[in-house]
Order: sequence, then structure tokens, then C-alpha cells
Amino acid sequence: MKKLKRFSIAIFAISTMCIIFSSCEKQDCNCGVITDDQIIGGEYTLSIRNDCTNNVETFIFSESVWFDAYIGEDFCVTNVESWK
Repeated sequence: MKKLKRFSIAIFAISTMCIIFSSCEKQDCNCGVITDDQIIGGEYTLSIRNDCTNNVETFIFSESVWFDAYIGEDFCVTNVESWK
């Protein structure tokens, strides 16, 4: 009976660890929160605070992307490898 109890506890512990480690995803460092939107020299820009580094970078987008993006929203920049 003691062996069965130890075996059950070991299986439970291993299962719990597997669930914890498999639920962690790599964070996408091309995403962040929009902090500002401006039209600068006729170009539509969004300033985005990076989720990984907390740095803010300003990017130029098309008018249609700019109109659909709002300050405070999550936004991913897909045409760059990453920014820091």
C-alpha cells in the first residue's frame, strides 16, 4: 500500500511539472502596446512599447493599418525580425 501511495505521488508530481513546463510559451518580442499615433511629414506612425524590453520604437505604417490601430491596444510588427 505504501508503494502504491508513493508511486501515485510521484506520478502526480511528474505530471504537474510536465504541465507547468509545457504551458510556458516563448514570448513574441515583435509585439507590444501602442503608446502613440501621429502623422509626421505625411507618414502614419505608431509608437509601440515592446513587451520584452519595455523600449518604445516608432514605426511607419500604411494609412489603413494606422486607422485600425488604437492607443493602448496590443500590436505586433510583422515586417521586422525583432526590436529591442
